[in-house]
Amino acid sequence: MKPLSVAVRGMVSVLLFACVPVANAASQDITAVFRPDPSKPNENTFTNTTPQSGYCSTHPTHCGTMFSIRLPLSFNSTSPIQPYHDDPRSGAMFKLPADWRTVWVTHASTGETESVEIRWSGIGSQYRLSDSAANLVGGGMSDVVAHSLLWRTSWSFAPRPCTSTGYGDLTASTYNFFWRTPEENSCAKMAYYLVPGMSYSYLDFGYELRTPNPLKMSSGRYTGSLTYSVGPGQDIDMGDVMLPNDSALTLDFELTVEHTLKVEIPPGGNRVELVPPEGWQAWLNSGRKPTRLFRDQRFHISASSRFKMALECQHVSGNTCAIAETGTGHAVPVDVSVTLPDGLTDGTGQPVNRRRLLRDGSGTELFQPGLYVDRRSGALHFEIAQGNVEAMLDSGATKYSGDVTVIWDSQV
Repeated sequence: MKPLSVAVRGMVSVLLFACVPVANAASQDITAVFRPDPSKPNENTFTNTTPQSGYCSTHPTHCGTMFSIRLPLSFNSTSPIQPYHDDPRSGAMFKLPADWRTVWVTHASTGETESVEIRWSGIGSQYRLSDSAANLVGGGMSDVVAHSLLWRTSWSFAPRPCTSTGYGDLTASTYNFFWRTPEENSCAKMAYYLVPGMSYSYLDFGYELRTPNPLKMSSGRYTGSLTYSVGPGQDIDMGDVMLPNDSALTLDFELTVEHTLKVEIPPGGNRVELVPPEGWQAWLNSGRKPTRLFRDQRFHISASSRFKMALECQHVSGNTCAIAETGTGHAVPVDVSVTLPDGLTDGTGQPVNRRRLLRDGSGTELFQPGLYVDRRSGALHFEIAQGNVEAMLDSGATKYSGDVTVIWDSQV
């Protein structure tokens, strides 16, 4: 009997997306990538690929899960900061979006949406005084002492509820600092001497991300934006004296998913010969007709993405494929099914064991990984049922053949 040939076709897509900054606003890209790592199959998370700048770029061991970016946002005092001011808003005050905010990112081609969450977990800058700290507090002491006297404590110590990182770097008239912001409440420093003028040269913001499960996302790029208002009473609020050079900050998110879907058939495995369970010799010796013809063809699959499966046929028999005798055209259907390895389930979370493959793809519309499956073993099952085997033998034909194309398709 002529072997049945099986062709395998895998399809993997790549996503791209772009960001559009909001007019009259400072903007910053936030990028993250998911690329499965065979050496770490259980680490199914995005990697933040946004270039680090500011505090975490120079103090990475202090940051943990926090990232930082130095923004060209500056703030300048519009009036002198009075000593012993009663209202925190009249001095050096900071209130940041420290609670989690949701950003919806959209796949440009499919329109699929996923949520990303971000919170500001740190704030830093360099304050610049209109005169040296020593002159403002009366002179005759070191810069370190003068900056501490000006605010009663140095800016390496954060006012509550902000918390300290211990970082401080100063000159006669400047002080670099970075604080953590564990909650969305204002923290403020009180001046104990008159500060005629002050500015923040830039804004370092530390942030944390919560990204979606990439195994449930399509390959490609997703984009979305989040805009913070900047100024008194806004999302980024430095009080009533320190006013910003921009009224808004837009974060443009780009999440790229680079899935793997790879199927490997052993050499020669694309030619499948259907045989009885006991082999042909048993029939030739005893004359007992085989109860079925079958072949289980192993394959290896690597998958981090959703996919579906279906059939294409040279010879069609209803919703499945057939093999045919070339002389008479007599054909019999071939039942094709698939078993997938642990880690891959159907859309309801059930394991996939001898699941029928049909031409219209019904029943195999969605398979999904619970983790990155790296070169695990599965099987295609080909079978001709007993009644059709008897019809083949009774026909007197000796050769039946046909092409069956099994499709793994990531375009779900």
